[in-house]
Amino acid sequence: MIGIFDSGYGGLTILNHIRQHLPQYDYLYLGDNARAPYGTRSFDVIYEYTLQAVNYLHQQGCNLIILACNTASAKALRTIQQRNINPDELRVLGVIRPTVEVVPQRTRTKHIGVLATPGTVASESYVIELLKQDPTLTITQQACPMWVPLIESGEHLGDGANYFVEKYLTDLLSRDSLIDTLILGCTHYPLLQSKIETFIASTNRRISIISQGEIVANSLVDYLQRHPEIVARISASSPSRSGGCLYLTTESAKKFEESASLFLAEPIRAQHIEL
Repeated sequence: MIGIFDSGYGGLTILNHIRQHLPQYDYLYLGDNARAPYGTRSFDVIYEYTLQAVNYLHQQGCNLIILACNTASAKALRTIQQRNINPDELRVLGVIRPTVEVVPQRTRTKHIGVLATPGTVASESYVIELLKQDPTLTITQQACPMWVPLIESGEHLGDGANYFVEKYLTDLLSRDSLIDTLILGCTHYPLLQSKIETFIASTNRRISIISQGEIVANSLVDYLQRHPEIVARISASSPSRSGGCLYLTTESAKKFEESASLFLAEPIRAQHIEL
């Protein structure tokens, strides 16, 4: 069984793509909605919350866990991998490295823009990982603190969201007019992608937008092909082998079911848990 963790709902965009590519496994999705958003919290708090979630998912039988949250991937993944898990029993992967690995093939100018939460921006994880791919890249980050609240309140489709889309993109592009590749560094942001594309089109710029769902799913398929021992473990813990998913939340199960409809094209049933 594969565990998918996010601080809230954004990881559902990752789950969708992974299930499409790997329907032969069972999934357990955990959203720590009661303590979201993670984007403005400290390193220590995010590490502690993420570790609690990882331990819970492992106890439920997940042998592979995806941190489908950029903030958790940025601030907790490396420490958890180094300190807290036995890789012979559990693998924990993030979403940042697969995302940056595709950038060198997408950019012409080598000027990259990163749109992310304040926590991800402050961690500079994208900067670090992008420069590992190509040290000649120029990277400009933009924190977008209002985007997640707009999405989770269901206001992202309205005209009011246009102001904050235009504000953050204008701020970013005014600092580097040569940006030709834009990373949506939060799993919520694909829900704003149409507005982002509309604004970029209005500027007459040619900018490639990198959204994470398909990229992370393809990367996971490749990872499992290279690690048959992990495939054996998750297959053994996926009795139905039907791509089914159980949804867990630290918030109200009813509220999760209602809000998840923004991200999923099917009705779901959720369960409340305590971490």
